Amino acid sequence: MRPRHGLTTGAAVAALALLAACTPTPSTPATGDDAATGASSTRQEAVVAQGTPAPAPSAGVEVVPANPYERPAWLHTVPLEVTENGLAEPVDTPEELRDRRLEPRPGAHPDPESDDWFVEITDVPEDVLARSSWHDECPIAAEDLAYVVMPFWGFDEQPHTGEMVIAAEHAEAVAGVFALMYERRFPIEEMRVTTVDEVGGTHYGDLNVTIAFECRQVTGGFEAWSEHAKGVAIDINPFQNPFFRDGFVFPELASAYLDRSWLRPGMIETHMAIVAAFEEIGWSWGGSWDHLDDWMHFSASGL
Repeated sequence: MRPRHGLTTGAAVAALALLAACTPTPSTPATGDDAATGASSTRQEAVVAQGTPAPAPSAGVEVVPANPYERPAWLHTVPLEVTENGLAEPVDTPEELRDRRLEPRPGAHPDPESDDWFVEITDVPEDVLARSSWHDECPIAAEDLAYVVMPFWGFDEQPHTGEMVIAAEHAEAVAGVFALMYERRFPIEEMRVTTVDEVGGTHYGDLNVTIAFECRQVTGGFEAWSEHAKGVAIDINPFQNPFFRDGFVFPELASAYLDRSWLRPGMIETHMAIVAAFEEIGWSWGGSWDHLDDWMHFSASGL
C-alpha cells in the first residue's frame, strides 16, 4: 500500500484563499456575472404546487416527517433504447428531478463520525479493482492508479464518505480541490467506484455519480479512449452538469439542466471557484469548450 497522504499546508491555504476570493456563499447561489454563460441575473425558482392542507394529526399520534431527499422508487428501473452513437434520445426530465437533491445510496465506507476533512490515498486494493471497470486492455496499468477515500457533503446536508480511483500522479492535487469543495459544502450526490455494468451496460438516463477513472470510450460513439480510462479526468454531479452535443444529452433524463441560467444546488456555476481551483492544478473545464458542452467534466489534458 502507498502511504496515506494529507494535503500540503501551502496547497490547502492557497486553495482556501482562492475560494474565499471567487466563491459566493452557499446560501446565495451565484448568478449573473458568476455564470460561465453570462446568463441574466434573474434566477428562475422552482414552482411549489399549493395543494389541500393535510388533516391535523390526532392527539398522541407521532408524526414522522417525510424525507425530502428520498430517492424515487422508479429511479434506475426504466431502461432506454440507445441509438447508433451509444446514447438514448433525450427525454423530458421527471418533475421530481428538475431540481434534483437526493440522498446517496449506502457506500463502501461508513459515514464519517464528524464533519472534519480527511483524505487517504493508497494503492487500489484488489477488491476495489475487481468491482471497478478496470481490465487488462485499459490504457493505464493498475499499479499507476490510486485509491482515494475522502468525505463529501450530500444534498441531504450530511457528510458522507466517498471513494475514487484516479491516476496516482494526480491524486493529491485533485484531493486538494475536493477539500476546497468540502469546505464550502458544495453538494455531491454520490462519489464511488462505478462497475462494468454501470459504465457500459443499460442506459437509464438518471445516474449521478461523481467519478474519475472509468475504462470506457469517449461519450457519443467515438472509437477512442476517454480521458477517464486513463484516470486523468473527473465528472462532478453528471445529472446537474450534463453533457450536450448535437441534440443529445447525457445523462438522458437531465434535459432540465441544460438551462444554465436557473442555478440549482450541485451545478458547477454556483461555485465557479471550483473551476479556478482545477485551473490552478492545470486541469480544464468542459463547460468552457466551444465544440460541445460538458459541464460535469474536468481533465488534466484539456480533452
